[in-house]
Amino acid sequence: MLNTAIKAARKAGNIINRASLDLDRLQVSRKGKRDFVTDVDQACEQAILEILHTAYPNHAFLAEESGKLHYPTDGSQPEFEWIIDPLDGTTNFIHGMPSYAVSIALMQKGQLFQAVVYDPSRNELFTASRGGGAFLNDRRIRVSGQLKLQDSLLAVRWPSSAEAKGELPRRSNQLNADSAGVRKTGSSVLDMVYVAAGRLDGFCGKDLKPWDLSAAALIVLEAGGLVTDFAGEQSWLENGDVIAATPKVFPQLLNYFMD
Repeated sequence: MLNTAIKAARKAGNIINRASLDLDRLQVSRKGKRDFVTDVDQACEQAILEILHTAYPNHAFLAEESGKLHYPTDGSQPEFEWIIDPLDGTTNFIHGMPSYAVSIALMQKGQLFQAVVYDPSRNELFTASRGGGAFLNDRRIRVSGQLKLQDSLLAVRWPSSAEAKGELPRRSNQLNADSAGVRKTGSSVLDMVYVAAGRLDGFCGKDLKPWDLSAAALIVLEAGGLVTDFAGEQSWLENGDVIAATPKVFPQLLNYFMD
């Protein structure tokens, strides 16, 4: 199943790389404020779905552009569910900023089981299998050994909605003052796998979707990191609020959201 997901992610990556050579030809539309979709997002999603559905016709799929596909008609939890983001960081892609990725996760009976995140611009393939560790281009990765928040490099992803313009920026400014720096890269998927690879020491995101979180979170966990919501609970996939960090930095980061 992991190899099939890798095949699908690389297929999407090839579509993205070809399109990146002539961005003027992109067909861009808006789904909402600062929320864009292109014909490339849609082409990538269809390519991924075609590969996965051909291999596993009885599985269910949750994809960013297509929504839910092939779910049990009785409303029960499907045994296998693929969660797909064909192009995380679409705004970056539109502007030619090479910070975007393909994300594919597989859940089995409600548990994350396989994960693939592919950065086509750098040809970096992040993978994980439950209980099998995390890898970057077939080399095992681990979260950093950072001990102190003041020495940590962090990333955040806040929504652009009006209700987020008060408290969250305050917290972000405080984190920036208390750490080595806070980055906003425009791709929560890459931010999280960078935590797994030790490039970042922590990540905080709010109002994210399952396709933003699923694959990257498993990669963080298999790399030795911790992942919870802002209350320190395991509801991040449901409520979209997430903290992912190296173990020593994690409790220090969580303190900013516990009041």
